[in-house]
Amino acid sequence: MPPEEAILRPARYTQPGNERISTPIMSRLLACLLILILAATPVRDSLAQESRIVAVVNSDIITADDVAGRLALVMRSSDIPDNPENEQRLAPRVLRSMIDEKLQLQEAVRLNVTVSDQEISDALAGLEQRNNLPKGQLDQYLKQAGIPRASLVAQITASIAWSKVIRNRLSQDVTVSDEEINESMTQIKDDAGKPQSHIAEIFLSMDNPSQDDEIQRLATRLIDQIRHGANFAAVAQQFSQSPSAAAGGDIGWLTPAQLGSPLGTAVEKMKPGEMSYPIRTPGGYYILYVVDRRTPGATSVDDTRMTLTQVSFIYPTTASAAERQRVLNDAQQASVNAKSCGELAKIGGDHVPPYPVKNADNVRAGDLNPPDLRQKILQLKITEMTKPIPGPNGLAVIMLCARQDPEGGLPSREQIENNLARERLDALARRYMRNLRRAAYIDVRG
Repeated sequence: MPPEEAILRPARYTQPGNERISTPIMSRLLACLLILILAATPVRDSLAQESRIVAVVNSDIITADDVAGRLALVMRSSDIPDNPENEQRLAPRVLRSMIDEKLQLQEAVRLNVTVSDQEISDALAGLEQRNNLPKGQLDQYLKQAGIPRASLVAQITASIAWSKVIRNRLSQDVTVSDEEINESMTQIKDDAGKPQSHIAEIFLSMDNPSQDDEIQRLATRLIDQIRHGANFAAVAQQFSQSPSAAAGGDIGWLTPAQLGSPLGTAVEKMKPGEMSYPIRTPGGYYILYVVDRRTPGATSVDDTRMTLTQVSFIYPTTASAAERQRVLNDAQQASVNAKSCGELAKIGGDHVPPYPVKNADNVRAGDLNPPDLRQKILQLKITEMTKPIPGPNGLAVIMLCARQDPEGGLPSREQIENNLARERLDALARRYMRNLRRAAYIDVRG
């Protein structure tokens, strides 16, 4: 569909690297990198009925059980409803992703690139931390969500291995000269005063024209799921074939000219919070989401970045007046005694039972709600905290740990160099993957 015909729709995008605090006073403080839906029912896909071989990739096989497990992971982590229709539509793309992972792991073995148990453990621990799970509880939550642990480990292993392959094989081929950085800086300065959009993307690659209908249908299906509640960033992490997938599809602040046609043409017509329909390019289909818009050189207090620590002093809904007063006393005492974010977190964690502690890095002031809370936090000094804030099940205190005021929106030389290098490494990695597919023996069985 040409970009001028693309119908724009509202979408939900929660930026990764943040995590959601489950209290009404800070509904958008953080968003999880991986969303685990604990109450979901097991995947009903018929693939799980028998462990038959569904694909052969050189010397490796993929079974129906493997695909069923990955489908469970994809749908739970992306907020896509678990129903037979979605399973049937998404299974081909999930299988293709698993085929790519087999090729990536095989290439890693060929190049003697290994992934240690410690690296996998660290990655799993990172997931626990980002989702505020108690240490060692990830396995229990995966079981409750109907997600086979092996599916998650396989995906993590392939991701780490492929990252090492790309770094070892291709990074030395990516160079950015001072002249190129100077040209980019000149262009950015020339664009000063022109609107920039904060863009997130989902890219679905297409190796040959025969895949056009299949990829377009998948893109349309993903858009429909996002419009009905699936999280854009989580969907990007599971389906996008761009390196930006690791960041939930986030590609930063760009002008339409930097995106080029037809992507830039579509973005010009979009408003913050809107998502494009599938945009056809020679390499595949893009789904774009406009997170925000700004004019470089103009600063806003909403762009202030902060690091925050929150302790929630909660009590049961059946708590007596005396119990509520005790919790209030604890909150007031913490606001007096804590002189740093570490001390505040320790006060919450050392209580018996412990009060929930949330740490939020790189929080944008404009994302804090409600507005009166935003103003209270913006008025804090470093290591100063709010007075106890009442909520339906207790109180919360929030301390400002660090703050970075906006710098006018113009990137540094280092940021420009990193962006140029990322674009080139992205192109080389896609070509590398395409060559691996073409050289492989792949037998997909019905």
